[in-house]
Amino acid sequence: MELDNYIENLLEKYFEATATIAEEEELRSYFAQEEVASHLAQYRPMFNYYSIAKKEQFTKQVPLNSKKKINYGWISAAAAVVLTFGLYFGPDQYRAYQDRKEAEYAYEETKKALNLLAENFGKGREKVAYLNEFAVAKSKVFNEN
Repeated sequence: MELDNYIENLLEKYFEATATIAEEEELRSYFAQEEVASHLAQYRPMFNYYSIAKKEQFTKQVPLNSKKKINYGWISAAAAVVLTFGLYFGPDQYRAYQDRKEAEYAYEETKKALNLLAENFGKGREKVAYLNEFAVAKSKVFNEN
């Protein structure tokens, strides 16, 4: 009876998280025995779990070599092919790009020149309009006389 009261007190401490490691060991050793008080038998699996878990061992083989190996040879060959294509086709593409830029620049400059010419042509047309009015006025004057 005295032992049962002592174990009950240790269980209370254990569940309140105030039991020391030595007291927890006493609980484990008590519940590892064949004879346990019937009202405390419900706690037996909880404490026996740790002793059973210590005895378990992992028996499966763990492969240490991973099957995912990166073949750097193929990657370097692919990089060399890309670099070769870039060196072979790159200058032609660059020249085409430069020609396109030069053509766009020439087009913009031509537009500016034609706009300037159109502005000046418009001013010249206004001057010609004055001459046309002068010719009409002159013909009216000479036709009346």
